[in-house]
Amino acid sequence: MTKHALSTRLWHWVNAIAIIVLFMTGLNISNAHRHLYWGHYGFDASEAWLHVIRFPGWATIPGHYNLAVARDWHITMAWPFGIGVLFIWVAMLLNGHFRRDLMTAPKDWTPGAVIASIKAHSGANAGAHHGYNSVQKILYGGVFGVLLPLMLLTGLAISPGVAGFAPWLVDVFGGRQSARSLHFIAAWGIFGFFVIHIVLALLDWRLILEMFTGGKRDAAAPPAPPQPESLPDADEGAPAHG
Repeated sequence: MTKHALSTRLWHWVNAIAIIVLFMTGLNISNAHRHLYWGHYGFDASEAWLHVIRFPGWATIPGHYNLAVARDWHITMAWPFGIGVLFIWVAMLLNGHFRRDLMTAPKDWTPGAVIASIKAHSGANAGAHHGYNSVQKILYGGVFGVLLPLMLLTGLAISPGVAGFAPWLVDVFGGRQSARSLHFIAAWGIFGFFVIHIVLALLDWRLILEMFTGGKRDAAAPPAPPQPESLPDADEGAPAHG
């Protein structure tokens, strides 16, 4: 049985490209106003809760400050990203990937499970187990269940076109500037996961190969053969003598 469904693999690579472009164009857009606020409005830098650094050209798309071009690329790549988030959730629910591999149980959140997961990745047998351990379930669940939807919804909330016909979406996040701040936080959260994901994948090149080929799910251990029934004793069942 294939470990990664075709739908998962297609989404993985399309989403990777979309997120890279969205992140780098977002850094260019951030350079236009490098201050973040809470609430509906924010203009005065003295009222900002965070002052963002100016990002260098090598980290942005395009490689020089150009707000118009950055916005065009950002909006263009937001379409495959947004459609992809909806697609992968539908696919994960239909093919059982979420229930089978990503859904956590209370035992996955215990310190012992977290420590065991870290040891599995750092020990001599790192890469030997290709299932999802407790830490992976928590991280992937956080990305799929929190960060990706938050990026999509806050991005819609700060878009003037969407906010015009769905003002309730802006209110859900406490204002347009709050949505912008949450969008920034979610973006860096995804960036952090992206770095961890790449590092762990490079530790075992088979993980990268499996995302192209699909890989093979570990076969379940065959059931133990039935044990022969024990024969009754010679005296068992014989009539009792008076």
